[in-house]
Amino acid sequence: MIKKGKVIVVAAPSGCGKSTIINAILSDGDLNLGFAVSATTRPPREGEAHGVNYYFMSEEDFRDAIAEGEFLEYEEVYPGRFYGTLRSEVDRITGEGHNIILDLDVNGALHVKDVYGAEALTVFIEPPSLEELRRRLEFRGTETPEVIDVRIDRAAYELGRAPEFDRTVVNDRLDTAIEQTRNLIDGFISL
Repeated sequence: MIKKGKVIVVAAPSGCGKSTIINAILSDGDLNLGFAVSATTRPPREGEAHGVNYYFMSEEDFRDAIAEGEFLEYEEVYPGRFYGTLRSEVDRITGEGHNIILDLDVNGALHVKDVYGAEALTVFIEPPSLEELRRRLEFRGTETPEVIDVRIDRAAYELGRAPEFDRTVVNDRLDTAIEQTRNLIDGFISL
C-alpha cells in the first residue's frame, strides 16, 4: 500500500519570490514533491500555459466549480480575480505517495492547514521590507503603479498574518531563502 504524501504550503505577498523558491526546490528533485497547479480567473501572462502554470478558467466556470465543491480552498484576491486549489489535484498527487507543495495566498494557506492539521506544513516567505517589495514589483514591470499600490496594501495585511504560519523565511538573499525553505520541508517530510 502506498503511504499518502504530506502537504506543504508556501505563501507570500506578491513579489516575494515564493514561485522562484518553489521552482528551485522542485527542480532538485530530492524531496519527492509534486506541485499542485492552481486555478485562476486571471488571464495568462506571456509564456504561461494552461495546466502548467495555472488552470485558467472563466469567472463563470470558477464559480460553478465552487458551487460543486471542487476546491480545497479558493479566494477572491481582487474583485473578479479568483485563485483556488482543486481537491482533485491534491488527492491525485498525495494519493500517489508524493508530497505536495502548494503556492497559495495567506488565507488559502491557513485554510489548508485547518483541513490537514499536522499533515500540513505552512511556510510564509517574507520580504525584507515593504519598500524592498515595492522595488521588486516595480522592477518586474508587469503591473501598473495603481496595481502595485493595491499589492503593497495587500502585502501589509498578509505580513500581519505571518505569525499564524508554522515557519517564516525572510527572502533577503534568494539562495539563502531557498536553502532555508528546503531544509524546513526536508525536516517536515522526514518525520
